[in-house]
Amino acid sequence: MNLLKALSTVSALTLLSRITGLARESLKAVAFGAGLQMDAFEAAFRLPNILRRLFAEGAFSQAFVPILAEYQRGRGDDATRELVGRVATLLTVVLIGISLLGILAAPWLVYALASGFARTPGKVELTTELIRIMFPYILFVSLVALSGGVLNVHRRFGIPAFTPVLLNLSIIGAAIFVAPHINPPIAALAWGVAIGGVAQLALQIWPLARLHMLPSLRFDWRDKGVRRVLRSMGPAILGVSAAQISALINTQLAAYLGDGRISWISYADRLMEFPSALLGVALGTVLLPSLSKHHHDANHAQYRALMDWGLRLAFLLALPAALALALLAVPLIATLYQYGRFTINDVWQTRSALLGYSVGLLGLIAVKILAPGFYARQNMKTPVRIAFVAVLFTQTLAVILMFQIGHAGLTLSTSLGACLNAALLYAMMRRAGVYLPLPGWGWFLLRVLIALCAFGTALWFAAGADDFWLSAGLWAKIRRLTLVMGAGALAYFAALWLLGFRLADFNRREPL
Repeated sequence: MNLLKALSTVSALTLLSRITGLARESLKAVAFGAGLQMDAFEAAFRLPNILRRLFAEGAFSQAFVPILAEYQRGRGDDATRELVGRVATLLTVVLIGISLLGILAAPWLVYALASGFARTPGKVELTTELIRIMFPYILFVSLVALSGGVLNVHRRFGIPAFTPVLLNLSIIGAAIFVAPHINPPIAALAWGVAIGGVAQLALQIWPLARLHMLPSLRFDWRDKGVRRVLRSMGPAILGVSAAQISALINTQLAAYLGDGRISWISYADRLMEFPSALLGVALGTVLLPSLSKHHHDANHAQYRALMDWGLRLAFLLALPAALALALLAVPLIATLYQYGRFTINDVWQTRSALLGYSVGLLGLIAVKILAPGFYARQNMKTPVRIAFVAVLFTQTLAVILMFQIGHAGLTLSTSLGACLNAALLYAMMRRAGVYLPLPGWGWFLLRVLIALCAFGTALWFAAGADDFWLSAGLWAKIRRLTLVMGAGALAYFAALWLLGFRLADFNRREPL
């Protein structure tokens, strides 16, 4: 299997997901702006999103995929299928209970999420209603994550990468066709989330059946494999919860800063997640099964070479993405969001949040590569300890910076915390001898830096003054942004080519 081709497939489908996600966010900005209703939706959606990352894409995937890869490689399909069935049954039972509890406890959860909402009449009640509609989403998306883990271990990366598109299309459809007919209109977005979760799970059924891995009900939490997954999930939950606790605290802080702050941060977050998912999530998805296999086979040389390959790709692609977010903040935000109720002031405030996020993009992506290096070795404790150190640093800095630069201080503290997290993960890998950089990094980084200078210069001159982006029509901005991004990409990759980079240098084959 060609890993670069697999990465390209996952990235392309993730790109489709992010494009539909940006369309979703643009539609939300036009219809609802950045006021009370959107604050309520973003706060309500944050809790099932946090639980999704905790149980689904976070702790569960980190604990489950390495053990599943071990079963698939060492015990065969029958034992693997039995493990999938038992884990799926236990996950379903637990998450049905959590969903019911979340629906009942919704009024109290609002205060845990954003107690500052109590100062605005009706805001707590609206957020409560939205939480109750969306909370069952966690059940469906967690089963989607389990199915995706099985497919990824079997090197079927396409379907799991495509499923988020269905959520975006569901929310878009609800905003267009349902919102005009219900009160409050924002509730349509919540129903779109719930329906999207069901659609995502339905898409996974046929691919699992073709692999003969469709899980059957097998409730046995005492099974050795299930208990290994549970034991691994314990520290993994702590590690992932550190980042989610940080997100909750930032939501509270943003709520106290006043109306609109949560929305501005959320709109900036969507733009930051575009390259983060395109690079970080895609690399982590492709790397984890292969790293687990090399660890199981005690092939340390291939393990280190694969880590080095992932990190070089991260530097090569994340650095220009971060620079583009910083230099093109106003063009991107104005083109995607500045319509309907989304004002010029919203553009500037979202820009401030995005600039804070751009500082830490490389760190955020590096974490998604370095952390799987520990997960593949079934070492959960080291990333957990590092995550909590990073959270303490992040939140201390957030409280300081919010009084200096407002909501932008919250995003900047998140970025600096991600950089610290990545640096500590790297240092621990070096200390343990798990990863040692291959020769040539100095010359590699120097050439990337030269290409970045060409890239930044092209973007700066092509983008021009902000006045155009704040006053032009939609299609004029789209045409200009396409030309700007094309000029930047041409400058960057032409410079890389002149400096000796070739696509074949990054080809890497892995046995199935």
